[in-house]
Amino acid sequence: MVEKIPETGRESAGQRADAAMNASELKAWFVREVLPLEAILMHFLRHNWRDASEIEDLRQEVYARVCEAARKERPDLAKPFVLQTARHLLIDRVRRGHVVPIDAVADLDALGVAMDVPGPDRAVIAREQLRRLQGALDKLSPRVRQVVVMRRIEGLARAEIASRMGITEDTVAEYLAQGMRVLANKLYGETPPPGATP
Repeated sequence: MVEKIPETGRESAGQRADAAMNASELKAWFVREVLPLEAILMHFLRHNWRDASEIEDLRQEVYARVCEAARKERPDLAKPFVLQTARHLLIDRVRRGHVVPIDAVADLDALGVAMDVPGPDRAVIAREQLRRLQGALDKLSPRVRQVVVMRRIEGLARAEIASRMGITEDTVAEYLAQGMRVLANKLYGETPPPGATP
């Protein structure tokens, strides 16, 4: 539930009267169009942000950004607007952290809403990240790498991986944990603990 809708400021003379909203219109629109999307928004935030303690704050920041934008011009469709606002907020947070965890951005494109076309700088950064990831994957033992690729990239269930590789599900879980630990250490510059190399 939203705690407070930000106060409205004075409208500039250049704003369109039909698109701008006063405080009572903003509140009515917010309650009617945005609040019913809270469950969808919370699911999106939980799915795409790994620090659960920040989810409530992220929700409030999304609401504040949505209200600020709607004050100037009300969006035609609330759902894609709210989800795109949430996506941009998460991207801003990841950029500020200078760390791009794989699971933080895994499903952002699965929304089906209009997205920004990446610029050349983002393409270069993405290529570099893929090179680093491939280099880290290449350092894993073949069996551990196979489990990581099948689970994290192909999205196969542990039971199916175990069946395909002829190993137990417990071994799949062990290989996966071992591989993800080593990948995190290699990608983020931490020294692996003794005995952690696959």
